[in-house]
Parts: sequence; structure tokens; C-alpha cells
Amino acid sequence: MTNQNEQQSIEEIVRLAHKNGLMVNRESTQINETGMDFQVVFADDENGVPWVLRKPRRHDVIERAAAEGNALAFLRKHLSASVPDWRIHTPELIAYPRLDGIPAAGIDLEEKQYVWNMDHQPPSDHFVRSLAGILAELHGTDPAAAAEAGIEVLSPNNTRQSIAESMDNIKRELGVSDHLWRRWQKWISDDSYWPGFSALIHGDLHPAHMLIGKNQRVTGLLDWTEAKVADPAKDFVAYQMILGEKETVRLLMHYSEEGGRSWPGMQEHITEMEAAYPIDIAKFALQTKQDDHMEMAREALGLDK
Repeated sequence: MTNQNEQQSIEEIVRLAHKNGLMVNRESTQINETGMDFQVVFADDENGVPWVLRKPRRHDVIERAAAEGNALAFLRKHLSASVPDWRIHTPELIAYPRLDGIPAAGIDLEEKQYVWNMDHQPPSDHFVRSLAGILAELHGTDPAAAAEAGIEVLSPNNTRQSIAESMDNIKRELGVSDHLWRRWQKWISDDSYWPGFSALIHGDLHPAHMLIGKNQRVTGLLDWTEAKVADPAKDFVAYQMILGEKETVRLLMHYSEEGGRSWPGMQEHITEMEAAYPIDIAKFALQTKQDDHMEMAREALGLDK
């Protein structure tokens, strides 16, 4: 049941849809507040077609949405999995017809945990193999073509340098535990971990962004805000955080079978990238400057309250 604030948000998003010529049925609306960048409303149009309506939460999201739009236009031509087809894209509202399938998991905001719509202990073979195939296809797209489409491209050295700079900035702005800092510095300075190539990545791949269909096969991917050509290990980090190293090894095996490009230290690199995930949390907190995000960042960074 929606509260007053959610009702007001729904009314505002429906108004924006109507303003942009999309006549959605108010009675069909459902709101989803789990996203940190967008408020999302699901609604049917006058012909019964289901839509996803996304309203940016902050100004920095609007700026990054332009890059996401470029990525989606490119991916619809080069990726067999379904991705959103934005029909409305303004600073106030993004809207697209809802894709087939359901998320592999939703998020319970109160309990701060995933609510699964599939077998996950362990995931089915259909799920793992289909996800591996999509990732191999995504990472195998031509970086030069992605660059021509306006997608950001980071060389391996650029990626590594950017992470090192983020480490320094987080330490300066928020601090980090000595143990975590030493681990980060060992990882960032050891060439054996790092790939010698970049690939087009999703950048924020977790169960809520994976759509599944029949037999729990992955059919599409949502929320491409972080898409860029960068380190392919990034797309395995949330998977390992949620499902563990054993399942990540299994996914990587199928990824290689599907033609995914790997390197000798890839698994270890993913593990160290997971240990550096607090950097992403801290960067987000410094963007939003919200107290609950700052608290989450300090906890992840191993700092005393």
C-alpha cells in the first residue's frame, strides 16, 4: 500500500508522462523506490501496454543519462539480450515499454536484502549459462565501435589510474581503515592481477538488473547508467559478493566456454575488486551527501562511528 509521499511521487510522474504525450492509466500504477538514482513507476498506457517511467532523483543523474542513452542505442544493435528502448528522454522523465521477464531478485528496502524470484542456492544451470553467454557477447563487442557511438572508453592504464585516484580521494575525504588501505595498495601496484585489455561492460550488474524468463534464463539487462569500455572484471564483482566465490568460478567457466576473454589472475582480481567495492559506495555518498549514505560508506570503509 502506498503512503502519501509515494502517492505524490506517482501523481508527479504520471503528470510528466502526460506532458510528454504518454497517456498512462493512473489506476494501473505501481511505484518502486529501490533505485538510488531514479524513482520508478510502472504503468499501463491507454492500449494496455506496460511502461517503465523513471524520474531522476538528482541533477548528476540527468547528466549521466545522456551517456546511458548512447549506450542503449548501441546495445540494441549489438546485443542479443533485451535492453530498454527509451521512447521519452527529457531531463524530467525517461520512459520505455516494459521488457518481458521479471527481475532475478527485487530489493526489500526495510530488510536491506534481496527477495529472489529464482533458485539461487545455487542458481540453475540455465541461469548461469545464459548470463555467461550475454556477458561474453557484451564484452566481445568492438570497443572502437562503442567509442564511435559516444560510449566512454578507458584503457587498462586509465582504469587502474582512475581507481588509484579514487582511493586517494576517499582516504582524504572520508578516511579508510589501515587494513583495507594496505590491501588496496598491494592490489593496485601488482601487475599480475590486471587485464591488458578493456571491454564494454554493464558496470552495475546485480540481480535486480537481470531479467529472467522461461527456465530462469536471463533474457535482458536493465539500468545501463554505468556502461563504459573498462575492466571486464567489474561485471563479476556484485555476483561474487552476493553468490560467493564458488559460484563465480562456475560462471567464469561458462563465460570462457562462450568465448569470454579471461586472463590468469582474473578470479583473484575479481576478489580484490570486491574488497575495493567500498570505493564505489563512498563515491556515491560523496555525490549525494546524504547522512544515511555517508554512514553506509564509513561502515564499508572500516571506520569507527
